[in-house]
Amino acid sequence: MRLPTWLAQHLAALRALVVLTIVLGLAYPLLMVAVARIPGLSGHADGSLVARDGKHVGSALIGQSFTDAQGNPLKQYFQSRPSAAGKGYDPTSTSASNLGPENIVDQPGKPSLLTQVCGRSKAIGEFEHVDGARPYCTPGGVGAVLAVYPDHAVSVNEACPATPFITRYEGRPVECAKPGENYSTGVTTPVRGNAPARPAVPADAVTASASGLDPDISVAYADLQIPRVAAARGLSQAQVRRLVQEHTDGRTLGFVGEPAVNVLELNLALDRS
Repeated sequence: MRLPTWLAQHLAALRALVVLTIVLGLAYPLLMVAVARIPGLSGHADGSLVARDGKHVGSALIGQSFTDAQGNPLKQYFQSRPSAAGKGYDPTSTSASNLGPENIVDQPGKPSLLTQVCGRSKAIGEFEHVDGARPYCTPGGVGAVLAVYPDHAVSVNEACPATPFITRYEGRPVECAKPGENYSTGVTTPVRGNAPARPAVPADAVTASASGLDPDISVAYADLQIPRVAAARGLSQAQVRRLVQEHTDGRTLGFVGEPAVNVLELNLALDRS
């Protein structure tokens, strides 16, 4: 007996649903779980957790901060790069700041990306005892940006009564920014200044990664921190440098990306030394 067309179509759809549920809803997930339990893969499947004294202290895939209760960096530890994920390295809030290179003018209660970079560079320079200056930053650690008018200019990121980072710009007197004033009618002009083209503080030290969870820092940022960590721990710089080299991963496949240093693993190695 031939079934009605509508009934045959519904039965075919039901069979497809049952088969796909078994294959994709049961068999495939169970297969993936089984593969994840293979020796050598299980650690990655569990989150690449890192333990010390039998206690999990973090993941090799997720960065973390090494600060005291007040948020101040601890001198005896290598510091990670900034994070825009939640309050910092929050895996439930992974994100970037979504601020681009043209974000150079501060808003009330919201510093621009340029000012954030300038402030971080200044703070790291003081912490590591190096020159924290970088192009388009004022000595005070904000973006060196002017709103230029025919007869004067305004340092838009330096609110009065601050003294502007320069007194004159192309013959125009430079004023501090009056709170609440709108300077969008001026020509927004970043000023490079006389900072070195290659700052002492590396770029990854002052910018967050796209995920906000990057566990690695550049070799340059690690090298910058060696003198401070060695002094804080009473070790020679050669000892600390050797540990940095041991925890430096090369380029992927030998040519993709740049060498990187895993901060958590390096700091744990320091604690064991």
